Amino acid sequence: MSGKGDDKNKKPATHIDADAVRELAALLKETGLTEIEIEHNDARIRVSRAVSAAPAQAAAPIASAAAQPTTISGPVAGAVPSPMVGTVFAAAEPGKPPFVKVGSQVKEGDTLFIVEAMKTMNAIPAPRSGTVKEILVENGAPVEFGQTLLILG
Repeated sequence: MSGKGDDKNKKPATHIDADAVRELAALLKETGLTEIEIEHNDARIRVSRAVSAAPAQAAAPIASAAAQPTTISGPVAGAVPSPMVGTVFAAAEPGKPPFVKVGSQVKEGDTLFIVEAMKTMNAIPAPRSGTVKEILVENGAPVEFGQTLLILG
């Protein structure tokens, strides 16, 4: 039986705004977020991406214990964490001096490192002014979300 009353049971046609999805995907890359959702006029768009570890690289033999990365087991005052999974770079390009070294004075917003995530270079700014007390990552090393990059004093 199909009559006019059946129209009430039909779902309204959905329209996907591809431009909005593209903008949200770009925002995910820019911010390092893994998921974002917006709702507007009873329409909801959610964009998410899977976060995977950086591809394994051949490990170079470690000459001394000092070359091993330092692991911090709890919150440390002045710790600057990586906001994303990726590869950390200490300089703007190969052969250039590093953004910071131990003892460097930085101002809030100064670039400390670059983390490459999904072929996008993301500047990691200093969250506050201070002195670089310790650098806990090596140039070109993979980093995890939340991993401490350096300590500001």
